[in-house]
Amino acid sequence: MKVRREKERRDREWEIRWRRAEAQRRRKKQQAGGAALLLICVAAILTSGCVKGPAQKEKLRDLSFAVVDHDAVPDELNTLIEEKKSSPFQLTYTDQASMYIAEGYGAQLTTGYSVEVNELYETEDAVFIHTTLLGPEAGEEIKEISTFPYVVVKLEYIDKNVIFD
Repeated sequence: MKVRREKERRDREWEIRWRRAEAQRRRKKQQAGGAALLLICVAAILTSGCVKGPAQKEKLRDLSFAVVDHDAVPDELNTLIEEKKSSPFQLTYTDQASMYIAEGYGAQLTTGYSVEVNELYETEDAVFIHTTLLGPEAGEEIKEISTFPYVVVKLEYIDKNVIFD
């Protein structure tokens, strides 16, 4: 009787060890399969190419726009700007007839900063905007309070992505 119990105990222990080893082999096999799949995906991404990407910069035309005063910015866009103005941001907003593009440079420690629109143009694939943060001019009286310089421009509605350049 005692020999039989000992044999049953050893058989159970052996079965437990065998199941653990089998589970470990399956995990390793799955990990190897996942790594191989990841490697194949990375290779496919790196070797794939496009004839023409969305960031094609060949200018079709300059776009006419107006810089919008804070009071004339649509309420929804104004709310988004207020939420995001402490950090740099880039936003677009459209209604039926117009597109608004907003770019901000985050918190600045003094007054005297402004944002200049250098270029706004259309390509075959997108609308490009390039702005610059301008600092206080030499000799300008500044105050040491945080400001949040940003610019909002309004232009005709164009159904293309906006690229902040």
